[in-house]
Amino acid sequence: MRFLKVQGKQTAGKTLSLGIQHVLAMYAGAVLIPLIVGAAMGMDQKHLAYLVSIDLAASGIATLLQVWKTRYFGIGLPVVLGCTFTAVSPMIAIGKHYGMAGICGAILVSGLIVLIIAPFFSRVVKIFPPVVMGTVVTVIGVTLIPVAINNMGGGQGSPEFGSVKNLILSFGVLAIIIILNRLFTGFMRSISILLGIIIGTVVAAFMGMVDLNSVTQAQWIQGLKPFGFGYPTFHVDAIITMTIVAIVSLIESTGVFFALSEICEEPIDKKALSRGYRSEGLAVVVGGLFNAFPYTTFSQNVGLVQMTKVKSRRVIYVCGFILIILGFIPKISALTILIPSAVIGGAMIAMFGMVVASGVRMLSRVDFTKNENLLIIACSIGLGLGVTVQPALFAKLPVSIQIITSNGIVAGSLTAVILNVVFNILGKKKSHEEIDRANDKVAASIEPNHK
Repeated sequence: MRFLKVQGKQTAGKTLSLGIQHVLAMYAGAVLIPLIVGAAMGMDQKHLAYLVSIDLAASGIATLLQVWKTRYFGIGLPVVLGCTFTAVSPMIAIGKHYGMAGICGAILVSGLIVLIIAPFFSRVVKIFPPVVMGTVVTVIGVTLIPVAINNMGGGQGSPEFGSVKNLILSFGVLAIIIILNRLFTGFMRSISILLGIIIGTVVAAFMGMVDLNSVTQAQWIQGLKPFGFGYPTFHVDAIITMTIVAIVSLIESTGVFFALSEICEEPIDKKALSRGYRSEGLAVVVGGLFNAFPYTTFSQNVGLVQMTKVKSRRVIYVCGFILIILGFIPKISALTILIPSAVIGGAMIAMFGMVVASGVRMLSRVDFTKNENLLIIACSIGLGLGVTVQPALFAKLPVSIQIITSNGIVAGSLTAVILNVVFNILGKKKSHEEIDRANDKVAASIEPNHK
């Protein structure tokens, strides 16, 4: 097996330490999603810990599937996978109507759809210009902010919502993240959110807000099995929602692939992109099989590759196996669920805010002299945010339609895509050569974004 170029020799100890660094860089993003979704589903600590466990293990499996390069699967670049924040709000909306079984079924089918369209997506991905992707990513970030605010106050429905100690914790964590980003660079900056969560949880323990009973009662080893939360159910509206999420993730992953290709000096072509998309689809299917989440590339680990200059896939293999091992250790998951909601909220403000910033950065490449582009952005963000603030707008529509219309991310995304077709594609005739040149220019402008 051929490995990517590495600067200097790598001992087993160095490979292990670099693998651990990648785990730390993505750990906060990996565990926050099961905590958010599980809490929204009303799970108790035992089930929440199990959800964290299967999420870690599935992240490891998904990572190995992507880094392992075969004829049909795997981009073959040092990429780490985890659940994208794009999926948070849609999964919560689906879960409230159909439970974990409905989420699982939607994820499974969306993964299969990605597997089917993978050979063609490497061609059509370029059709989505910055005005669409920038708008979609901005809508995603904006619609997630209310979730963060609720957690900052201590969690929706909490009797101590907005209490002084919750506000001190949440804003304290946010301040720690800001300070670490101001004073440090490189690896310390890449794990600033993780450090903020750890410090915030320790402070919360001294304030009497952490109960260690769940850790002492948790086993050291546990088995993981497919469909641990029940067999999937399938609903058209939920499937459409998760398929949109999967397509958005594919487009974001394209930016990560191109960035790593440049860093590793490994050119990628349409066949390589197709392998990467297939692996991402397979990773989504794995998430569905384990009642976990849809998995996609994590851009924060790209920065770690660039910083360490270590481009070997061996390091990512180690990272993947560590994640799988962590999934079988319940005490690790039990430690994770001790994190108070206020601490999570402080970290979420930074992470979800970065999603908004990424969307704005994409929109900076849009030609704002064209009124059509302004209208696409205005209507999409306005509708996405409006539906998030007032989901009862479509309350009298059939339930099967409400999941799509009452979800700000889906509503805003569909609006952006439809309006872009109306304004920028219909009625415009170009030769195949012109289209290819325009598509290549768009693809080159895609940058990796925070998940």
